[in-house]
Amino acid sequence: MTYNLSIEEENKEIAKRYKDLLKGAYQSFTDSDKKEIRKAFDIALEAHRSQRRKTGEPYIFHPIAVAKIVAYEIGLDTTSIVAALLHDVVEDTDYTLEDIERLFGENVARIVNGLTKISHLNKEQNASIQAENFRKMLLTLHDDVRVILIKIADRLHNMQTMDAMPADKQLKISSETIYIYAPLAHRLGLYNIKTELENLGLKYTEPEVYNDISEKITQSKEEQNIYIETFSNIIKESLDKEGFKYLIKGRRKSIYSIRKKMLSQGVTYDEIYDKFAIRIIYNSTLKDEKFDAWKIYSIVTDHFRPNPSRLRDWISQPKSTGYESLHITVMGPLGKWVEVQIRSARMDEIAEKGYAAHYKYKNNSDKESGLDDWLNKIQESLENSDSSAIDFVEDFKLNLYSKEVFIFTPTGELKALPKHATALDFAFSIHTQVGMNCRGAKINGKLKPISQELFSGDQVEIITAKNQKPNVGWLDFVVTARARSRIKNILKEDQKKIAEEGKEVLTRKLKHLKITLNEKVVNELVVFFKLKTSLDLFYRMGSGSIDNSQLKEFIAQRNNAFVSFFKNRMKRSPSKLENIEKDEINSNYDSLVFGKEEERLEYKISQCCNAIPGDKVFGFVTINDGIKVHKKDCPNAISLQANYAYRIMSAKWIDSTNQEFKAILKIHGVDHVGLVNEITKVISRDMDVNIHNLNISGHDGIFEGKITVSVRNKTQLQRLSDNIKKLEGIDKVDRIYKH
Repeated sequence: MTYNLSIEEENKEIAKRYKDLLKGAYQSFTDSDKKEIRKAFDIALEAHRSQRRKTGEPYIFHPIAVAKIVAYEIGLDTTSIVAALLHDVVEDTDYTLEDIERLFGENVARIVNGLTKISHLNKEQNASIQAENFRKMLLTLHDDVRVILIKIADRLHNMQTMDAMPADKQLKISSETIYIYAPLAHRLGLYNIKTELENLGLKYTEPEVYNDISEKITQSKEEQNIYIETFSNIIKESLDKEGFKYLIKGRRKSIYSIRKKMLSQGVTYDEIYDKFAIRIIYNSTLKDEKFDAWKIYSIVTDHFRPNPSRLRDWISQPKSTGYESLHITVMGPLGKWVEVQIRSARMDEIAEKGYAAHYKYKNNSDKESGLDDWLNKIQESLENSDSSAIDFVEDFKLNLYSKEVFIFTPTGELKALPKHATALDFAFSIHTQVGMNCRGAKINGKLKPISQELFSGDQVEIITAKNQKPNVGWLDFVVTARARSRIKNILKEDQKKIAEEGKEVLTRKLKHLKITLNEKVVNELVVFFKLKTSLDLFYRMGSGSIDNSQLKEFIAQRNNAFVSFFKNRMKRSPSKLENIEKDEINSNYDSLVFGKEEERLEYKISQCCNAIPGDKVFGFVTINDGIKVHKKDCPNAISLQANYAYRIMSAKWIDSTNQEFKAILKIHGVDHVGLVNEITKVISRDMDVNIHNLNISGHDGIFEGKITVSVRNKTQLQRLSDNIKKLEGIDKVDRIYKH
């Protein structure tokens, strides 16, 4: 969208947007609030006067929009709205933090300082990478939780206005948003913001997929509205008879969650049956709302048969985000299963707005303690400051999206843990020392190992022993960030002791070989043994996994500097290509080109997604293994793009390759005599494709099979897939990948 307003029109638009900010906010403002907000607006307007966004718009549009999200969507106070208006002033203009503190006080200055620190982190281009930035960002929670909330609002507006940015920036920012900001918004209970961040993230990471699903949703909108009306007409009379004041509406599944389901279940858009839910929102008092929810449940199930295994009661036991609702799946009109969500107006507001609405219904002292509880949970994840940044982010994310189970202590106290949590996770949730000394558990009175998975309703008693110590195997079955971080800390202490001994051993052995141990030699050894850090090297020496013969190999290789140099060069310039054997060129250099210069470089196809010619791909520069090629929709793509944007290389297939690639097709359908023969005939005769492996099994007239074939590119594979689909009895043909 091109921007072209005159100065006069621009000023009118700025004034209009400012009035909107005050007019429809989630909270009401006093006169003194309005004065503070106006003062902040005037300073931001003056400070950013000469600045423009990439779209050509005046920069002030951005702080006003962020403040509006903070006021409308998150429902924060005047202090936050003022800080949102000023969030880029110290970073981008001549105003200092001291100026902000003098004009608006200590609280606003502290928040603006936190936001400025995050902004600096995001602009760093060195190897601190985004995960490290994320950890530092969460550390600003010590200063004020509002820093993170305003940062989420800032990210949402940037995502909403990203069309004018270059494609590589769009990809990096979107990956980072899906990887970090959406889970964080989810954890804060900001459902609307989380959904929009995910959808916008998908729009830029997989635009074709996004547009395809978006179009299909639009096409089915009218059909869904008719369905909701039919459903409503059936239960209206009963609800009216009971005197309920209510609203019945549809809630469509987000584009991102539809995509996620298509991938996780290996289904098409049309095969997802719960693309939308029906929501019944009723008015009630705090005292009666639980009773009313079950009354409405009774009315709905009088008219429609429920699926008992799909009842979700988050009214008796709300989620840790504060979410309350009763979900049931019933056999609705036209013989379709449909999810019905029953919730009061208060519950609905909390589900949509999150913490702001949650605390609106509480008194001031409760508001304070509730926020403190949340901060304390985050604090636990931050305590393990020694872990690597990537580990930290992954551990933190473990507890963001996970579903919960509810476990009873021997005294009847209830504890919430992520789904798949084990007895050991439970032990660490009680106390670190209980976890460290845990050797077993009594689950519902029966003795079980510490790796035993827990289920809602289990009553668990932990058995400890003073001589019990954590070992590395424990990390294989704990799922909570708290347990993982505590175990890693203890293991690291042991590792450090062994590493100290290893360093002494290495120094002594190298001395015998006439080499002094210094930083240069340590780095050479780390590269030679394909390790990550000097600690890994010393630990392996201390534990005896590097022996004398391996050290001698290193010395021999080190003495031949030319060979070492040649082996470690990944990039071969075109002038050097003449020195490489023709066979090597055909197998390694003739399939893909990398970067803007479209250079031919050595690469390996990553096993996690097995790309073949024609797939959309990118290159990832690994530490020890050269360039690895991943598909753009690889399960690991988002994580790599978010954490290591500086190591991503653009890549594209060239047409001159004659190489063949293996691909696996999964076939499903109705069995009949001669089917295998028909399939093999299509593959070998019609397509001139080699079959490597064919495995088909039938059961009660239904068959499933996997076929491994050699193809030259994606087009050939697609043609083969289409031809197999034409055979009688074939229901589905999907390409599958090894993970």
